[in-house]
Amino acid sequence: MSSDSIDNLMHEERRFPPPEAFAKTAIATDELYDDARSDRLAFWAKQARELLTWHTDFTQTLDWSGAPVARWFHDGELNVAYNCLDRHVEAGNGDRVAINWEGEPGDTRTITYAELTADVKRAANMLTDLGIGKGDTVAIYLPNVPEAVISMLAVARIGAIHSVVFGGFSAESLRSRIDDASAKLVITADGGWRKGKVSPLKPAVDGALALEKDTAHTVEHVLVVKRGENEVDWVEGRDVWWHDRFEAAAPEHEAQPFNAEHPLFILYTSGTTGKPKGIIHTSGGYLTQATFTHKNVFDLHPETDVYWCTADVGWITGHSYAVYGPLSNGATSVLYEGTPDAPHPARWFELIQKYKVSIFYTAPTAIRSYMKLGRASLDAFDLSSIRLLGSVGEPINPEAWIWYRDVVGGGTAPIVDTWWQTETGAIMISALPGVTTLKPGSAQVPLPGISIDVLDEAGHPVPPGGGGLLVVTEPWPSMLRGIWGDPERFRETYWSKFGTKYFAGDGARKDEDGDIWLLGRVDDVMNVSGHRLSTAEIESALVSHPIVAESAVVGAADEATGQAVVAFVVLRSEKAAGQTKDEASALLRSHVATQIGAIARPKQVFIVDELPKTRSGKIMRRLLQDVVEGRPIGDTMTLADATVMQTIADQLR
Repeated sequence: MSSDSIDNLMHEERRFPPPEAFAKTAIATDELYDDARSDRLAFWAKQARELLTWHTDFTQTLDWSGAPVARWFHDGELNVAYNCLDRHVEAGNGDRVAINWEGEPGDTRTITYAELTADVKRAANMLTDLGIGKGDTVAIYLPNVPEAVISMLAVARIGAIHSVVFGGFSAESLRSRIDDASAKLVITADGGWRKGKVSPLKPAVDGALALEKDTAHTVEHVLVVKRGENEVDWVEGRDVWWHDRFEAAAPEHEAQPFNAEHPLFILYTSGTTGKPKGIIHTSGGYLTQATFTHKNVFDLHPETDVYWCTADVGWITGHSYAVYGPLSNGATSVLYEGTPDAPHPARWFELIQKYKVSIFYTAPTAIRSYMKLGRASLDAFDLSSIRLLGSVGEPINPEAWIWYRDVVGGGTAPIVDTWWQTETGAIMISALPGVTTLKPGSAQVPLPGISIDVLDEAGHPVPPGGGGLLVVTEPWPSMLRGIWGDPERFRETYWSKFGTKYFAGDGARKDEDGDIWLLGRVDDVMNVSGHRLSTAEIESALVSHPIVAESAVVGAADEATGQAVVAFVVLRSEKAAGQTKDEASALLRSHVATQIGAIARPKQVFIVDELPKTRSGKIMRRLLQDVVEGRPIGDTMTLADATVMQTIADQLR
């Protein structure tokens, strides 16, 4: 094995073909792959025209002459909000429910397409009254409430650009995003419900705008939604209440067309270090791929399905699969304000039962959290409405995949394990549920019209069974168009390694069938005695043991081996009863050696109560690495629970 490839040592043999009844009514068929293979650009042009309403048809599908900046459908015109709203009302579906919203305390709103269209029209006029127009940037800092969706669509409707900032970010992080995008307006709320209490938001905006910086901020108004009923400070002339301005705005608004390459939104991704990157997505290509993937990957039947993507709208998953994809397809969705464990540990399953959710899309972290909770607490809820499950955010361990299918999916629901990124805008690799024979833990195959490969460091394709670097070899419609204000960083970050092939930053392997297995971020690959090992594979081995609910693996500096494998594990309480931590640790070290090989045996396994996670569910491995290598713990600002790292540090000490 060459030193610049990634060793892969685990093998998963279980296979699940599509259920016959599911395949008979499936939206996606093999013909999609055939069409895309015969003429990729004609395929995407067909999808754009069939799935969207264009005010002005395009004459060129792709202009790649300015690579790595692509232009898709660039001489066509459309309005994104019109495609998500008005056209469904005009087609006679105004009474269809667009959003079933539930607040954490249990308050609810049922919003039809006609009602949502009316709200967005009025909100568009409200923004215009506040001086917002085409090309202006609006920062949105809201909880998962209907006004967040209304704000995004109203901004899109008038040709402005939204920058949604997740409501858990600090004043400093918010200010850096406001300044970078030169935001003219901030839309926020007094507060939002989280874990049984109101989390204040307006004070963070006040703090952000009061920070001393090199240049003055560009914000003219702060528009405040009344949600938490908590007291807030008020700046006269700058701060305005949403309800006052919304009610005063005119109710009618005609959506105007904008160029397909007109920017739709900026979404900041922090990466591991340095200044956040403002990822730019435009309109026509983004909406085409978000709509296509939402319809085909999730086998959406909009007349009958109830769809729920659990992501907050502040993340790309929320943008593409809680807002734009579902609404463009005329779907009925669930939107929930709170966390999965409030006001009780099985709240999500209560909501699946209440709204008869048929398509459920969530993160492996959440799945493993429910594994830890145990099956008994979920058996009280009727999950029989579920017919399709989805996974997003990081590689899903095969054992978590099986648990998800058996416990949540009734042992029959197909699982679509999706790979994509903020930068890709929409799903790139996934099974098609009525077509693909499923392999637990594998993202599987590039979607029709998407070109993916796994390369070694020299840019050569790895052989079947080999591990290497995941790249996208051809431009795709929903691809990022740049980093806001920093074209050089865009080229350096994503295109410097392989030229016009996009390097995703992830490791992957191709199996003998050509299916793709994600190995995690290349940054998370360890070098142990000359072997490059994926943290994801060792984590999968740990979770495959019945006593383990979750695991996180890091490489710690080691004089003898270069790096040593150190694991942090959360146990399943009902399975691990009676074992001491030392016994469990020894058992799991041996288990990894049996599953993978002695080279991967962890030097240490620490049994912990929780892992450090962001509020979007990603495990912060760099903080664990800080602890095991004796460094001060890095920035914990984005953690869902900042006390977790202190508890782990105290335990190791």
